[in-house]
Amino acid sequence: MIFGVSNDERLIGLQNVQDTSEKISEIIKTKMDPIPQVVLDNHIEDGKAFIILRVLPGQETPYYYAADGNHIAYVHVGNESAPADAIALKRLVLRGTNMTYDSIVSSYRFQEFSFTKLSSVYRNRTGMELSDSDFISFELAAENGKLTNAGVLLADESPLKHSRLFCTRWYGLDKVSGVMEALDDKEYSGSLVSLLQNGMEFVKNNSKKRWKKTGTGRVEMPEYPEQAVHEALVNALIHRDYMEVGSEVHMDIFDDRMEIYSPGGMPDGSIVQNLDTDHVVSKRRNPVIADIFSRMHFMERRGSGFKKIKEDYHRAVNYRSEVEPLF
Repeated sequence: MIFGVSNDERLIGLQNVQDTSEKISEIIKTKMDPIPQVVLDNHIEDGKAFIILRVLPGQETPYYYAADGNHIAYVHVGNESAPADAIALKRLVLRGTNMTYDSIVSSYRFQEFSFTKLSSVYRNRTGMELSDSDFISFELAAENGKLTNAGVLLADESPLKHSRLFCTRWYGLDKVSGVMEALDDKEYSGSLVSLLQNGMEFVKNNSKKRWKKTGTGRVEMPEYPEQAVHEALVNALIHRDYMEVGSEVHMDIFDDRMEIYSPGGMPDGSIVQNLDTDHVVSKRRNPVIADIFSRMHFMERRGSGFKKIKEDYHRAVNYRSEVEPLF
């Protein structure tokens, strides 16, 4: 924040920099809880004095405005600040306690649920059995016998109803063709492992797989590279915001494209359209879930999903620039 600039962005300057600095410091100390770490710098430009206030990123979130009978946490919405709603406040509290949604211990007991799908896939992909002690080691369950949210999401009959996958093969180029709305429509629930497998099966059943002859055999030319779709669906299920109740992962296939939607933006609040997707810093919203999927070799521990999707497209025989994936 720059003090000494008018609301219409004219450089006015300050009459008394020392007094203003002291007032700013006093307001921060008396009206914020906890007190954030700030840096106050004096700046001279065109003979006018200004104060530049830098607020350093803090780990003790949420930070509250605590004065005038209020105790309110604010979040940025575009270029403005607005009171944090219940979900935003929960995110801030989790961040301030170094916890993530998937690591929270739930009210569900481990012994009341089955994990046949997870155990079977884990054995097939790792060659090892998934023991009860592994559930605690992998933070899928706690010592008190309760499941973490990650464990709940991986149970065969997951009780979290908003953890679902909606798949639709639409007729035409949009959702309102006027002739026939959908050629195929499925709603999947249960373990995240089942959602991944069912989603891949849906794509397989609703997309074409062309091929052409070569001198030594034939080359496959699928509409959508299987590994790229797999990577995108893993990303959607593992990194979605499970605190967004009432919204699910959607996979929509049209005549000319496939769209995969996952609730929640980038974990750090950045806008994916503004990022270089070849160099996205790895930051996992649900590290416990990501860890077990990594152990089953469904994903890598480093943040390379976007790049891998694009690389898989570029390797395809029928690749052309107009089908470059968009994020």
